[in-house]
Formats: sequence, C-alpha cells, structure tokens
Amino acid sequence: TNLNDPWSLTFINKSKILISEKSGSLILYDKMTKKKISIPHNVRFNVSGQGGLLEVLKFKDDIYLCYSEDRGSGKSSTSIAKAKFSTTALNFKNIFQSEPPINSDYHFGCRMVIQDKQYLYASSGERGRGNIAQDPTQHPGSIIRIHLDGSIPKDNPKFKGKTNWQPEIYQIGIRNPQGMTLSPFNNKVYISNHGARGGDFFGQVKSAENYGWKIYCWGGVNYTGTKCGNVQEWDKRFTKPLYTWVPSIAVSAIKIYQGNEFKEWNGQILITSLKDQSLRKLEFKNDKEVINEKVIFKNKIGRLRDIKIDQKGKIYLLSNGDDALWVMKKNN
Repeated sequence: TNLNDPWSLTFINKSKILISEKSGSLILYDKMTKKKISIPHNVRFNVSGQGGLLEVLKFKDDIYLCYSEDRGSGKSSTSIAKAKFSTTALNFKNIFQSEPPINSDYHFGCRMVIQDKQYLYASSGERGRGNIAQDPTQHPGSIIRIHLDGSIPKDNPKFKGKTNWQPEIYQIGIRNPQGMTLSPFNNKVYISNHGARGGDFFGQVKSAENYGWKIYCWGGVNYTGTKCGNVQEWDKRFTKPLYTWVPSIAVSAIKIYQGNEFKEWNGQILITSLKDQSLRKLEFKNDKEVINEKVIFKNKIGRLRDIKIDQKGKIYLLSNGDDALWVMKKNN
C-alpha cells in the first residue's frame, strides 16, 4: 500500500519488484522484507494530466522506461529510455522520442514488450490529435518497433514499401493503446486500445497495417455523443479488432495468461479496466477469435492500471484509487 499513482510494474528477481509511479518515482519493493525504497533517476519527465513515468520493463540487466518527456515550451512526447539496473541510481539514456513534441497532456500510450530478445514494441498515443494517427510521417497514434539499442529493424514497413513512413513506425491508426502483451504461445504482439465513448478494442499488431482512427472509431461515439469518424462501419482498409467494447470500459493493461496457478486460464486473455474497475477474461480460439468474455471481479480494488504474471503464474495488479499492489492466487 501507500504508493503514489502507480502505473507499471516489472519483476527484478523472485523477491523484488520495480514499480513506476506516474508522479515521478521508481519504487523497488521487496516481497520478503516488505520494504520499499525509491531509486533516484535522471529522467526529464513531465507530470501533467495523463503524463509522467509510465511503463517500466526489465530485460536482462537493463531497465526500459516509457514516459512523457518534457521537451520544453510546454511540449512533451512519448519517449523511451534505457538504463543498467542499479539500486543506487538509474542513469537513463533515450533510445526513442516520438516526433513531433506536442502541447497536450493526453493519450501517451506507452506500453512495451520485447520479442525474440531483440525487438522492442511500444505504443505511442495520438495525444488527442485525432487524425494525426493517419499521418505516418509523425509518430503519435502508432505502434513503434525498434531494436533494444534504439536502432531500426531493416524489415520495418519503411523499408518494405511504405517509404513515407517514419522508420520506427510498425502500424498506424491507433488512439491510446494502454495495453500490450506478447503471447507466449504464438509469439505475436497484441494491444488493447482505449477508445472514446465506446470502441475500446483488443487486437493484433500487424506490420504496415492501419486500425483506422479517427476515420473509423470501432463503433464508438465522441464524448459529446455525436458520431465519431468519417465512416460508421468497418471496411477492408483497416485492421479488424478481435474484440470491441461499446460503451467503453476504459480498457488498460492486458496479459495472455501462462502459468500453473490458474492452469485452466492458460492461453486466455486477461483484460484490466479503469472506468468499471474490472478484471475480465477473454477466451481465445485458435489465436484468431474471441468466443467468450467473463468478468472475474469488478469494483473491488479501484481502477486497474497494470497486470503482470510471475513465473509461478500468480497475478499481480496495480490499482489507482487505493494506490496499491495486489496479488491474486488460488485459495487452497
């Protein structure tokens, strides 16, 4: 308990967890001793609206941090930095900056996964700028794919026929993807996308494709209740989500479950939400179709911001409201 707006967690080892607080701290928590310390860092972040320190991810000896970077003159960007892990200080260096910096405190996206020990996927929200997500010469509203040092994979869309795309961009047409997961079963990357008043979705990340925002809003409407988008029905120009929510549940972090604690859930999708404060489970059929949705719990621990699964299959959740770290395990 007693966290301050927690946003993401990553496992350092069997006993230690690193937690990012949107307000600016990186907290190392020891499950065995129940002690927590704040690790100093050098990130030039901007805490405003939805911005701050966001996704944190450990891989080997490195820590990757996605955050809203203060770019000066009131502008900020979704940026990714990397540091060698240390309990005394984290000396981060940027490996990606979303361009252009924008004067907005909305829709940073900022989830990350690592695939094949060499590719870093990250989400860059459209910052409330709508159809900027249809402009591949700008990063906001896209899925980013880079190497772990920030260099550009040579099979990204830029080098496969999409010559006007920014080289880091892998997929476009996305509003505010606050969930991302790598399937341990098929090695594919999936996202959850936070729509407007409806049109939240779960879907696959696909090279050089377009999810349609804000031409198409996945069945949702504007916050004013008016029609959203230039077209009201999905068409073949756009990637089709695997599952949508209308009205919005404010979908956030996601995970495809693998573990022994809840063996019957292996291969199924766990979805967290902010607005209705629920943890949901989607049944996946042949990695292509969602055939059932079940609410596991709702309105119990506040707005669910992150979900991670340890090596034994226990489920860890971060919640806003009570600002706490929770663990789910079976009652024996």
